Formats: sequence, structure tokens, C-alpha cells
Amino acid sequence: MNKSELVDFISEKSEAEVSKTLVSGIVDLVFEGIETGLKKDGEARFVGFGTFKIAHRKASTGRNPRSGESIKIPASNRVKFTAGKELKESVNE
Repeated sequence: MNKSELVDFISEKSEAEVSKTLVSGIVDLVFEGIETGLKKDGEARFVGFGTFKIAHRKASTGRNPRSGESIKIPASNRVKFTAGKELKESVNE
């Protein structure tokens, strides 16, 4: 499912008649809220759904597969998602 499919799904399932433009704006705000939570607290937790967390990767040395030359891989942050119990159970039904 991509963003436009999510917007269509929400528009169709909504009991009130809500425009796709409004739903798209709300979905954007949800994503912005998750991003803000990660930047501020290092995680965004949604009970029953799951948790987005920042994972720190240390700098390392790798190899260029074509030339075999050593390259430096800088430290970086990654976002990891851990599914909540209810989501796990739902997809395993």
C-alpha cells in the first residue's frame, strides 16, 4: 500500500464525507508527527500498532566491490519499526 492507496482507503471507510485532499493533508500530518517524535524523543510509540525507534550505526570501514578499495562508511541514524502485539496477531490470522 502506498500513500495514495492509504488516502483512498481512509476516504472510503470514513463515515463522514471527507475529501481526499483533506485526508491527504491529515496523512501528511501523521507522518510529520512521527518524524517530529523521532527527532525529539528518539521514538514514536503507538500502543497495539508498533514503535518507530532511532538506531545509531557506528562508522565503519567497507570495501568497494568493484575495485576492492577500502572506503569509510560514516556513522548514521536509521529508523527501525517494531510491530506491536495486536498488529502481529492481526497479520498472522
